[in-house]
Amino acid sequence: MGFTIGGIREMRSGSRRRARSTEITAVAEYTGLWGWDVTPGARAVRTGSRTDCSCGVADCPSPGAHPLALGEELAAGATLEKAAAAWAETPGAALLLPVGRSFDILDVPEAAGRNALARLERMGLPLGPVAVTPTGRALFFVAPGAAAGLPDLLYRMGWDDAALDLRPLGAGDHITAPPSDFGGHGPMRWLRPPTLDTADRPPQARLLLGTLAYTSLRLNRRRSGGGNHSL
Repeated sequence: MGFTIGGIREMRSGSRRRARSTEITAVAEYTGLWGWDVTPGARAVRTGSRTDCSCGVADCPSPGAHPLALGEELAAGATLEKAAAAWAETPGAALLLPVGRSFDILDVPEAAGRNALARLERMGLPLGPVAVTPTGRALFFVAPGAAAGLPDLLYRMGWDDAALDLRPLGAGDHITAPPSDFGGHGPMRWLRPPTLDTADRPPQARLLLGTLAYTSLRLNRRRSGGGNHSL
């Protein structure tokens, strides 16, 4: 039997309903299970080579990667019903997690992050969640305060003069959370999903920083032709 126009519309509508259901479930999981605040975020809209933002601001500097001005932030502990009600007010909103409250972020290239994660797991060090972006970055969740203290920590560990592709995110920043789209490039994914043991107790940055700095530096040197060392 062939497809009808009505059938195609129903399929598309069903896909949208499933996507909304998945996002609402994720919001409730983040707030109710992991204890994180969640903020409705703008969506990126790609038209050919151009990326516009659902916020409607021309030449938005962060298309699809910032909170909605009229979105209601959901506090940790919000129920599935509250999540559904909030997302009904901002249909299609991306899931953003405010940084600097329950966690800070150390942002490194995905290749360096994957290598560091394998090394850290072998060493048996405590680890928190790790997310990856569709643009090739790995986001390591660490204890709050890491962003503000990173320059001093790098100095004390002897990494302050190194050419590191390592960026901290802290208070005032947001990250896009899985399964939301990141700036029109594709969905965010978990490399190491949150668990009850790690979501509210991410590790101190000092426990991960040496390994992340080492793998980031090795990757930089390899890309710049400074050596053929394997990561």
